Amino acid sequence: MKLNKILLAGAMLFAGASAMAQETITEYSYVPNWYIQGQFGGQETLGETSFGHLFNPNAQITVGTNFNPYIGARLAVNAWQSKGALNFQEPVGNQRWKWNYVAPTVDAVVNLTNLIGGYNPYRLVDVDLIAGIGANIAFNNDEAVAASKRLADNGAEPLALLWDGTKARFLGQFGLDLNFNVSEHVAVGIELMANVLPDGYNSKKAGNADWYFNGLAGVKYTFGPKYNKTTRTVEVPVQQPQIIERIVEKVVEQAPVQVVKEEVKPEMLRRDIFFRINTATITKDEMYKVNEVAQFLKDHPNAKVVITGYADKGTGTLAINLRLSKQRAEIVANTLKKNYAIAADRITVKSMGEAEEQPYADPVDNRVAICVCE
Repeated sequence: MKLNKILLAGAMLFAGASAMAQETITEYSYVPNWYIQGQFGGQETLGETSFGHLFNPNAQITVGTNFNPYIGARLAVNAWQSKGALNFQEPVGNQRWKWNYVAPTVDAVVNLTNLIGGYNPYRLVDVDLIAGIGANIAFNNDEAVAASKRLADNGAEPLALLWDGTKARFLGQFGLDLNFNVSEHVAVGIELMANVLPDGYNSKKAGNADWYFNGLAGVKYTFGPKYNKTTRTVEVPVQQPQIIERIVEKVVEQAPVQVVKEEVKPEMLRRDIFFRINTATITKDEMYKVNEVAQFLKDHPNAKVVITGYADKGTGTLAINLRLSKQRAEIVANTLKKNYAIAADRITVKSMGEAEEQPYADPVDNRVAICVCE
C-alpha cells in the first residue's frame, strides 16, 4: 500500500514539472509600399543680396516606393520660379529678375529613424535622408534679358551668361525630410533640400556653382498596408507546485477523523491588451481579451483584477506617454464595468508612463494594458 502511494506521488511530481502553458507572441513583417506626396513652400536662390530678397514660391509632387524599412526611391517634380540680382549705384540701380523652371529628379531615400533605432511600425516620427540627380529646365527669362539691356545702355557690363528661350541644366540635390505619421496611411511633414547647378543658372558668371534651397510642407499618402501583423501561440514550460500526499498509518483505536477543507484559490489569468500608436481605443482584434478577463471574474466571484497601462518610451513626449498609459488602463476598466457589470471595487487601475522597466523588449508591444486576475 505504501509503495503504491509513493509511486503515485512521484508520478504527480513528474507531471507537475513537465506541464506546459501557452503564450501568444505578436510579430510584424514589413510590406513594400508605394506613396504619393504633395508639397508647397518657398525657395531662396543664392545671390548677391541679403537673405529674403530672392525668395520665391515653390511646389513639388512626388511618387515613391519603399523597398524595405530602410531604403526607398522616389521621382519628384519640383517647379515654380527662381530669382537673380545685381546691386549697382545710380544711374544703373539695383537689378532684379525672375524666371520659371521645372526640375524632375530621381532620388534615393534612407530612413534614418529605422536605420538607427530599428523598425517600428507604430513610430510617430520618421526622418529621411534624401539625395538625387535630375535636370532643371528653365524658361521665361525675359526679365534677365531686359536687365542685361539696361546694364549695357547705362555703360555697365551686361550679364555674361545670359540665356533666352529654354535652358536645361544638370541638377544635384540632397537634404532631409521629417514626417509625422497621423495614421497608417497618412503623414504630414516638412522637407529641406539644397540644389546645385552649373554656373549661369541666374545668367551671371560667378566662376562657381549656383545654388537654391527649398523648404516645403505637405501631405503623404501610402497605398496598401505597410506591415503584416501575425500572432502565434508557443508552449513554454511552467513549474507547477509540488504535490505531496501525506501517508497516514492505520491506527488501532477508532478516533473521529476531522476533515479540514482547504480553501481552493482560483488560478491566475493574465491578458495583454495592445493598442495602436497614440491611441487609447480597444480594437476589435483585442476586445476578445477583455471578454476573457470579464468571464474569469464572473467565474471566480472573489477574484480581482489589476490593470496596468503602459506607453512606449521610445516615441512621444513624457507628458503624452503619461496620459496614454493612464487612459489605456482606464478604458479597459471602464469597459469591464459598463459592458460586463464588474464591480468597481474588484478593479485596480495603475499606469506606468515612461517607466524604465517596460514589460516588452519590442517597443511596439509596450503600448499595452496588462490585466492580471487572481
